Amino acid sequence: MEPFLGSAAVHRGELTRRGLARHHRAIYRDVYLHRDVELTARLRARAAWLSTGATLCGLSAAAVLGTQWLDAGDPAEIIRADRHAPAGIIVHSWDLEADEAREVDGVNATTPARTAFDIGRNRPVPQAVPIIDALLRVTGITPGEVCLLADRHRGARGVSRLRTALDLTDSGAESPQESRLRLIIVGGGLPPPETQIEFRDLRIRVDMGWREWKVAVEYDGVQHWTDAKQRAWDIERIELLETAGWTVVRVSAAMLARPSILVERIRGKLRAAGCPI
Repeated sequence: MEPFLGSAAVHRGELTRRGLARHHRAIYRDVYLHRDVELTARLRARAAWLSTGATLCGLSAAAVLGTQWLDAGDPAEIIRADRHAPAGIIVHSWDLEADEAREVDGVNATTPARTAFDIGRNRPVPQAVPIIDALLRVTGITPGEVCLLADRHRGARGVSRLRTALDLTDSGAESPQESRLRLIIVGGGLPPPETQIEFRDLRIRVDMGWREWKVAVEYDGVQHWTDAKQRAWDIERIELLETAGWTVVRVSAAMLARPSILVERIRGKLRAAGCPI
């Protein structure tokens, strides 16, 4: 179920005012969602568009473009001249070129490249990179396309920060945790890893690693520890990789909180494999 205008639904006779209040919750003024429906970033974005009719941008544009792992609790973002907005909506008065916005699933939003441009220049690099990674992955755009917009808007605030973020992006990341892990590795002075390395003969793919030194790094999410079938497959995968001469470094969420220790662990494995670091 999608957000809807409550007054319009009542006017059409689809709901009574009592039914509207009883079974739905207001996301913004006169914009409602059924109480049984979980509010997602995409639904919040659509609700903001219904409330304002303005062009979605930033995280809201990313959400309607299909970007995963966005927080539904973050405010919606729109572009319009009138800076006044209800709570839960951030208004930007940025200028848009004609080719920097389009219709997406019935709403108006910035293009993927413009969306990445705005996210990268307005958020700290460690926050921006995982979002841009996911946006690039779902839309198929490249950092180069975003760089073209940076060249077009050279005087825009945060363009230098954006370029730093783009140098670190990689659409191969399949989760924010993989993006953060890659940032820790690069930030620790290690060579940038290749993402999603495939072993077609083994029918295996690893999150990231270095073919030259046969060192792989795998992020293990919760399912790797709680799902018995996944855990059994992980054991088999690592055995196959080690038989093929690879070293596998497994990383948990807790280890991401100890970046210096993690970097030294990976550095040690790379050095043992012959990497000159």
